[in-house]
Amino acid sequence: MTKTSHIHLDAVGGIAGDMFVAAMLDAIPSLQQRIFADLAAVLPPNCGTPRLNQTLTGGIAAKQFNLIEGAPLPTKRPHDHAHQAPPPSVHGLHHHHDHHHGSGTYGEMRQRIETAPLTDGTANHAAAILRALAEVESNIHGIALEQVHFHEISDWDSLMDVVAAASIIATLSDVTWSVSALPLGGGLVKTAHGLLPVPVPAATALLHGYTWRDDGIPGERVTPTGAAILCHITGGASGIHRGGTLITSGCGAGSRVLPGMPNILRASLFADEAQIGADVLCVLECEIDDMTGEEIAQASDKLRALAPIRDVTLIPGMGKKGRPLVTLRLLARPEDLDAVIREVLLETSTLGVRWHKAERHILTRTPYHGTLRAKHAQRPNGATTTKVESDELSDIATLAARRAAKSREENP
Repeated sequence: MTKTSHIHLDAVGGIAGDMFVAAMLDAIPSLQQRIFADLAAVLPPNCGTPRLNQTLTGGIAAKQFNLIEGAPLPTKRPHDHAHQAPPPSVHGLHHHHDHHHGSGTYGEMRQRIETAPLTDGTANHAAAILRALAEVESNIHGIALEQVHFHEISDWDSLMDVVAAASIIATLSDVTWSVSALPLGGGLVKTAHGLLPVPVPAATALLHGYTWRDDGIPGERVTPTGAAILCHITGGASGIHRGGTLITSGCGAGSRVLPGMPNILRASLFADEAQIGADVLCVLECEIDDMTGEEIAQASDKLRALAPIRDVTLIPGMGKKGRPLVTLRLLARPEDLDAVIREVLLETSTLGVRWHKAERHILTRTPYHGTLRAKHAQRPNGATTTKVESDELSDIATLAARRAAKSREENP
């Protein structure tokens, strides 16, 4: 599969933790084994079972991620949390899915993440997302960080969302992220602190500097957990939608039915277009009208063999008084200019050399060693072309055989 370099999130219906996880697992189903292993490691065995289901919202097929109550959590590590009884229930915010109550202090949640045998990178990302939530809650309520009690993330399904999102992010460490304008929603939402305006304070505190839109549809559209995940992956800004070659996409659904639109978060995965690099070379030129053909050929062969010289071209022409001449053109890097001019003055009869700097754009080229030595080049449209080195064909007997060998290598 082509390597993903950028992921763009379209917050059509909004963003919550479960919507993010569902969208990414819809786009990359191969991540499911890792994610569910991490959830088995961090969640108590009797809290329920994580499920990824197919659903339909607004006529769009999407995945929905939630915790099924009353079903035991399957795990390959049966003793990891067997000694921990489910903590007392606490009441939290009602977002995109039903709640399964768990322990809600920042310290308790962080300890559970840090002590669980999670896959590489998951704990670090989960702890960072959790801390971002704790810090905004600390500032909003004016209490110490360790005293923060999560009302929104106090439930096992919310912890599930944070850890699953972290596991996904850890596997995609080299990608960049961007997000569309976020839906404001509207109205009031019932919380443990009473009625609060939408977006709730924690979400707005996390998403300062992001672009928002008002589509006229009320309700909570961006949850604090979704906001914390988004802030973590995009680095505190909406990000630049870089584009490129679209590889795949996935949709994660929320549980609400929105009027006139699907309640989805769409993830679109892109690969970079071929990188076109900038470069600067020196172009050197001189005219020669007093050397024989043999002398010019020998001089050009010697110059072409020198490491600092990138290319040598001979251009026939007519000079003054109708004399035939040859324009000698060379390419060299700026740092090699003086050495190349010296060699031209030694190998030819010219009395002077003109030169200027020229910018160029070059495709990324990689050596390829198949049956014959060749170079691969990545074209801007994502296609790969192959060019066989001409020296590789010199020992092949006939023109037809050389062409056939070249074709086989370049057009397998």
